[in-house]
Amino acid sequence: MHVVDVVIVGGGMCGMLLWFALQSAGIRNVRIVDRKPKGTEGPWITYARMETLRSPKHLLGPAYGMASLTFRAWFEAQFGETEWEELDKIPRTMWMDYLLWYRQALSIPVENDVEIRRIRPERNLLRLELGGSGTTETTIIARKLIMATGREGTGHANIPAFMDGVPRASFAHSSEAIDFGALRDKRVVVIGVGASAVENAAEAAEAGAANVRLLARRKSMPTINKMMGIGSFGFSAGYAELPDEWRWRFMHYSFATQTPAPHGSTRRANQHENVYFHFGAPVIDVRPVDDGLLIEIEGGSHLAADFLILGTGFTTDPLARTEFGETAADIELWEDVYTPPKDEQDPDLARFPYLNPDFTFREKVPGSAPWLANVYCFNYGATASLGKISGDIPGISEGAAWLTRDLAATLYREDIEDHWRRLNDYAKPELQGDEWTESPLPNSDDEEVGR
Repeated sequence: MHVVDVVIVGGGMCGMLLWFALQSAGIRNVRIVDRKPKGTEGPWITYARMETLRSPKHLLGPAYGMASLTFRAWFEAQFGETEWEELDKIPRTMWMDYLLWYRQALSIPVENDVEIRRIRPERNLLRLELGGSGTTETTIIARKLIMATGREGTGHANIPAFMDGVPRASFAHSSEAIDFGALRDKRVVVIGVGASAVENAAEAAEAGAANVRLLARRKSMPTINKMMGIGSFGFSAGYAELPDEWRWRFMHYSFATQTPAPHGSTRRANQHENVYFHFGAPVIDVRPVDDGLLIEIEGGSHLAADFLILGTGFTTDPLARTEFGETAADIELWEDVYTPPKDEQDPDLARFPYLNPDFTFREKVPGSAPWLANVYCFNYGATASLGKISGDIPGISEGAAWLTRDLAATLYREDIEDHWRRLNDYAKPELQGDEWTESPLPNSDDEEVGR
């Protein structure tokens, strides 16, 4: 039976970075799979619709400390230093071009169109059941599994309950494929005013929608990215060691204040006269009518629409991940460990997995699912426990180094008897015997003794 040391699920930015980090650490028995076709990994040319990245262009991202692997190195090699100096933000599709170069430059063997459908324990190993058109195998036997699965890596797109009963052809989540051309001359409503909501509103307007209305529960537009105010290497390195109450407080505050949509995206949407921002307008019901959808807003207002776009983000909920099967209920969550003060209650944050310091899942009841310690969460689900080091461009190299170091230590401990045997069996001489000349000790009566 062939056993793979590590399988990485996700061939996007984080998955490729981890593959490189593991190779750099001498962990070579690694496979990396992605359910999407080559060139469509991650969100960059699928559901991401911003014109440019939010992150500053100079960040190292997945370069793992190597200047030659940075976006800047790639960009200057093609366009020169002058163009680099004139570049403001990184165009979204250009970032995908860079990641494809990164894959090619490092010869990363991503197996595309391969999906992990179920994870099952097999003694002290994992049996990964496969699907997808990119493989003829049915299973992989692995020691460790890393879920580098992005924003929805331990959850799913958030579809609010008020959408129950609405025909699927009448709406889409912002993470889904949308035929914007079909929205020409249509009345479009976008729920939310975060980055994805604003960017989808702009796309709809540019496609010729009759009008686009953004509905926000909030009384005003979020304008301050609070986490930018405390971002530092110290925060990345020290957050995971904070007591639960401090980690919860930081993340709850970040979620409550909300990261604003990027400056450029907001201006892009607002420049259209038929795009309207409505605040203090929480939706309480959506129902189909003869000529489209009728949206009921708290306070008694109603809006008619032909199509609705949900910019409602993702729900982190390991219980929703089919890969774990019935074992998903055994994963320990923050709600199982920590009870926040009444003014910090947050059901969304409570559903994040409560991870070990090495990114592995924990079992809710000791002994119920010990194999979860072989599964690593290197995606958005790690945020509450370990900070923003497993998905966002600023901290991913630090996160990858951290996970790689801990995983290497774990593999070494598990293989300690083999390492001891190799130590004893190792017999390759560094000296051949002709590098020195042996001399007899001088006689005690020799007058030279002591000189």
